[in-house]
Amino acid sequence: MPLNVGDTGYGSVAGPGLSSSGAASSSETAALLVPEPQFGEEAHEWRPMSKEELEESAGGPGWRRLRWYLVVLFWLVWLAMLAIAVAVILTSPRPVATPLAWWQESLFFQLQPDLFTGTPPGSSGAVEALCDQLPYLKSLGISALVLKGFSDPLNTTENGEHPAILPYVQHLLNESNKAGFKLVLDVCDVQHFGDQKVESEGTSDDAQYALRFWLSQGVAGFLICDTDAAFTQKWRHILEEFSKEDEERIVVVKQTREVLPPLKVSSQHLNITLVDVVLKTVLPESPDLPSDQQVANAIETHLQTPEDTWLGWMIGCKARSDLRRLLLVLLMTLPGSPVVQYDQLEAAQGGNGSELPDFTHKLKSRHSEMSLFKSLSHSRAREEALLFGSFTFLPFNKSSNATESSSSSLPILAFLRSWGCVHFLVLLNVGPEVRPLNPTWAPSLPEAGVFVASSAMDRLGAVTLDKLVLQPREAVVVKLFEPGSYS
Repeated sequence: MPLNVGDTGYGSVAGPGLSSSGAASSSETAALLVPEPQFGEEAHEWRPMSKEELEESAGGPGWRRLRWYLVVLFWLVWLAMLAIAVAVILTSPRPVATPLAWWQESLFFQLQPDLFTGTPPGSSGAVEALCDQLPYLKSLGISALVLKGFSDPLNTTENGEHPAILPYVQHLLNESNKAGFKLVLDVCDVQHFGDQKVESEGTSDDAQYALRFWLSQGVAGFLICDTDAAFTQKWRHILEEFSKEDEERIVVVKQTREVLPPLKVSSQHLNITLVDVVLKTVLPESPDLPSDQQVANAIETHLQTPEDTWLGWMIGCKARSDLRRLLLVLLMTLPGSPVVQYDQLEAAQGGNGSELPDFTHKLKSRHSEMSLFKSLSHSRAREEALLFGSFTFLPFNKSSNATESSSSSLPILAFLRSWGCVHFLVLLNVGPEVRPLNPTWAPSLPEAGVFVASSAMDRLGAVTLDKLVLQPREAVVVKLFEPGSYS
């Protein structure tokens, strides 16, 4: 049907005053699509609501006041929750890291005792070979060297002359200091320690001149035996005289007897610690290789003996080759400063440097062992729990292990290194049998973790303790975490 352009209706733009012919009589400002009032309704013009009308539609001024109160209450509750959270964080007990001295952070490396044997005057020999390998030792995480193997490093004349080894020792000191190493002189086996006498103003000054000479050359400290009476108050004063911030000069005493002599001098006005580190051996000195039981007993004895001094650890006597890696894991995870002996890193040393093919062969054959050492060294350097965390011995209850086959089987030795909420579990199976781990012996431990290192370097990824099985002569390090946490 054709549109009738004369009709006014829906869609028309004609307002009041338009004639039937469509001529404009007043305005064309009427809103489009505004329906006409129905029959009987009074036409009215649209206008926005006033403030009073809006308040009335919203429930009146009272509702507006209530909404304002609710907004204020929300922010007050939010601020209160924030304050409570901050208070909980500030008042919660947390570990406070104690600044460590260089010798507490260091990984020590004991050089081979024949370093100066057969060194002719005018020839650097093994010393040059060692200096060439200093960057490699640094890459392994080693930061301090222990030098031994010559007759008497303190036997110098007043003008510092020594007919045989003095130039080589000075060369090694200079090169090691340039490379960022600390060097400690081991005088434990030196006979008649400090016998030389230097007259000064009519008084006998036995070892003081020698101490001052070597300290002035850059020696970081001295290692002595507990049978030596050298760690006296006079020694401490000389060391402090040469000490600076971050460059403390130290005394390390090697414990060879069951009971140490007093290591402190205390009085009403005086409290002096005579030694800085007590060096212990994991295995007792013996001409024969220790048995599995002897190794287990020695380790367990050390793990259960509390100490109140800073310790250094070395393996001690030689052990069977199948226990080398287990003992290395133990050495690098015990609390204190590890002292790695030269034969433990024989591949890194490469002998005297003169047999390069032999060195290459050793390096390839012991690649996994060097990888294990580097992994443990770097973990110790970056993990507070392994560097200075607390130590907890975990006694293994043999009766709790359902798979125990005989009463003579060696138990799994275990301990925990902790710092805050970070825990490292160290497990050692010294025996020749496969040993599954029954976690009921330590139910308070988290059930899951991730492998950090293993003696065979063949374990990676996540692990649950109830499924962990230790191989013969195996050691593992597991970083524990709570379910849902991966820190």
